[in-house]
Parts: sequence; C-alpha cells; structure tokens
Amino acid sequence: MTEKFDPAPPDKHAQDPKRNIRRDKAKDDELQKGLKDSFPAPDPVSSTQASEATPD
Repeated sequence: MTEKFDPAPPDKHAQDPKRNIRRDKAKDDELQKGLKDSFPAPDPVSSTQASEATPD
C-alpha cells in the first residue's frame, strides 16, 4: 500500500481555470472598450452576435 488514496483525482478533461479567467477578462475588456467608444449612444453595446445557424 505505497500509493496514497486520492478520493477526487484531477479531471483530465476539465478546462483550465486560468485560461477561462483570461478569456473572461478579454471579453470584459472588449465590452469596456466598446462602451467607451459608444458613450453618447443611447443603446448599450452587445458583446455577442446572433448565430447564423438559427432558422426562423
């Protein structure tokens, strides 16, 4: 019994949390830049775009 039991081994298929934080920060920075560039406009900026794959 040389190995120590680990009840929750790391998930090899899980996404890297540091990568997700960087991605979220990049999206937030992009949104903040868009808000600064369109400040006097009455409509807020959207950081997402509609998908072309959605049928009507």
